[in-house]
Amino acid sequence: MLVSPEALSQSLAGAGAAGLPVIFDCRFDLGDPDAGRRAWRTGRLPGAVYAHLDDDLAAPVTPATGRHPLPDAAGFAAFLARSGWSPGRDIVAYDAQGGAFAARLWWLMRYFGHDCVTLLDGGWPAWVEAGLPVETGEPGVPESAPLTALEARQGMTLDAGQVAAGLSNGSVLLVDARAPDRFAGRNETIDPVAGHVPGAVNLPFAGNLDQGRFRSADALAARFDEVLQGRDAGATVHMCGSGVTACHNLFAMALAGSGDARLYPGSWSEWIRDPARPVAAG
Repeated sequence: MLVSPEALSQSLAGAGAAGLPVIFDCRFDLGDPDAGRRAWRTGRLPGAVYAHLDDDLAAPVTPATGRHPLPDAAGFAAFLARSGWSPGRDIVAYDAQGGAFAARLWWLMRYFGHDCVTLLDGGWPAWVEAGLPVETGEPGVPESAPLTALEARQGMTLDAGQVAAGLSNGSVLLVDARAPDRFAGRNETIDPVAGHVPGAVNLPFAGNLDQGRFRSADALAARFDEVLQGRDAGATVHMCGSGVTACHNLFAMALAGSGDARLYPGSWSEWIRDPARPVAAG
């Protein structure tokens, strides 16, 4: 699930063209949505193609959705094809935020039936710090691959109604990956309503990292065990502001040995679309 910069560099140097993974640069800034693309144009891992959170890893926003609805199968398949990916080919994803956005690509590939994504541990900062080759100048255009039909795996997501019902009957443990101040409703700078879903627990995704790299599987397992308190991992549903950094917690749980947790894709930004849904603070 993870590859170090040094190991990836050695792998790329020794692989023939047929064995090269598709490398996706997922750098993004919620406050400046084009910043990641500009950074990719300036410097990137050799051969990396860009995956834009809003354009490629999400569907258009509607009045009923959160800020990053899941892409549909046809749209996501078209993005993968024009990026040069085809079934059987591995993917390496990275960003500059400890995997906060790259984990979304990892989860989407699993959701659409392909467990082929590795995250670059430490991402772009670790690659640069290691002094490994950086590609600059105008990016090349990847050779498109044939379009692959995708189909979403069932049971990996819950909608708002299912989340509310699960909280009501105790079948769901809702885990919110946002920072503690946003969860508490003290520092909301992104969404128009502050607070959290009543009954949710807070587990900030940043706690999965140590100096920008993922903590050990044992340390991550201990972190999630504190939240689960003996409950089955399958009862866990992850959310955040818009279903993006929640994927970081899902990745960390899988890294720790449990891949059964689910995602509430709409997350907080969808939950607050309906004023009848309850909101908690503190």
